[in-house]
Amino acid sequence: MTMRSCFIFALFGTVLVGCTSTKEDASRYSIDNDIAPDAPLTVDHIEDAHPKYEPYSLGGNTDYTLRGKDYKIIKNTNEFKQQGKASWYGEKFHGHLTSNGEIYDMYSMSAAHKTLPIPSYVKVTNTDNGKSAVVRVNDRGPFHEGRIIDLSYAAAYKLDVVKTGTASVEIEVINIDKPVGEQANKQLPKYIIQVATSKHPERTRTLADELGQKLSVASFLESTEQQHRVFLGPFNDYALTQTTLEQVKMLGYSSAFIKKHTPKLTMSNTIDNE
Repeated sequence: MTMRSCFIFALFGTVLVGCTSTKEDASRYSIDNDIAPDAPLTVDHIEDAHPKYEPYSLGGNTDYTLRGKDYKIIKNTNEFKQQGKASWYGEKFHGHLTSNGEIYDMYSMSAAHKTLPIPSYVKVTNTDNGKSAVVRVNDRGPFHEGRIIDLSYAAAYKLDVVKTGTASVEIEVINIDKPVGEQANKQLPKYIIQVATSKHPERTRTLADELGQKLSVASFLESTEQQHRVFLGPFNDYALTQTTLEQVKMLGYSSAFIKKHTPKLTMSNTIDNE
């Protein structure tokens, strides 16, 4: 396992750089050394990040200096590829702010990179085993010689990097053109949050109502003869979806997850709480 020793928090154009030691971490993090979660992870339901056009964040995209080394944010990512070592970060940083002010979720398909603009979508290929995944870069790091990307726990698990701690990878930026004209909104992908599954329709209906009202978002059900699922959304903005997911998990639904919205989920049971 690897441990990130530095963090960068850049928000609204202001760059705050700090190098953490075990002693300094005590005030910022609840645990000293980074670890994997206790419960085993099932990644079958965790989808890769879905590339879409997003404007770059106000925070986290300023050139910076760390340990006497200058880092310049890449302006043109067309045909950007890079080879090197990947590491990962997990529970120690879970729930803390990333470099652009989002909340780090170790169960999301995200990553940290030293100089790619935030957010960026990157295809990561583990060259040791051929496995690949798409992640969304929303953080800075890793600040270790030879390492080019820090994967979230979920992404590392999918690529079989957790056990080895590091792995040889190739990364490639996926560039999405900005939508223009009347098709702009239609081209934006939509996301939903699956909160819970139950055999009891009334319970899921009540839960959908309560969560929708509490979080001020739309909620709906998808039902079969055997199961009833509670969903929130759809959302146009992935960052907003992630923020809502964190709120859902804070309410006790730790197994909730994001998935791409598809037409098969009918909206006949939609509860509009907006």
